[in-house]
Amino acid sequence: MKRAVFLDRDGVLTQEPPHYAHRVDELEFIPGSPEAIRMLNKNGYVVIVVSNQSGIARGYYPEEDTDIFNQAMEKKLAEIGAHIDTIYYCPHHPEAIIEKYRVDCDCRKPRPGMLKRAEKELNIDLKKSFMIGDRWSDIEAGKRAECKTVMVRTGYNLEKLKDNEITCDYVANDLFDAVEYILNSS
Repeated sequence: MKRAVFLDRDGVLTQEPPHYAHRVDELEFIPGSPEAIRMLNKNGYVVIVVSNQSGIARGYYPEEDTDIFNQAMEKKLAEIGAHIDTIYYCPHHPEAIIEKYRVDCDCRKPRPGMLKRAEKELNIDLKKSFMIGDRWSDIEAGKRAECKTVMVRTGYNLEKLKDNEITCDYVANDLFDAVEYILNSS
């Protein structure tokens, strides 16, 4: 079985814009993030993005925009010799405006559905894997899947971390710091 690092996308790997991230012209990596992905690749980790994309369900943008954004992100990473092995995203929301996305699903974090899917499809050992996020829903999904968890101080939680830091395994300044922690603890 393989070790993986699961990453939330917006606020962990890419900058979190003031509105929902979906436009390629707004794609901007958090400094050090592409290099962190490359370090994980070189050290044999499967790199998997797991992202809630409720803007689709809310009707803010079509699902195709998420696919285009993700493809552009993968292309930019490839330019520096880094890659993401798989991207999973949840387009659902229980209060969605678009009916086909109004689903109480298992894939929307904090539920661990995307991580469990990777376990089956990619032969991932969740107990030897890590979940890195900037929201408590990311950490809870990782805990429910029995992964080690790392909260980053970028994105959504830039100013909000203080309470409950003890519930994750490590608090990192950014993705690069999180990856250094992972590599030093293996």
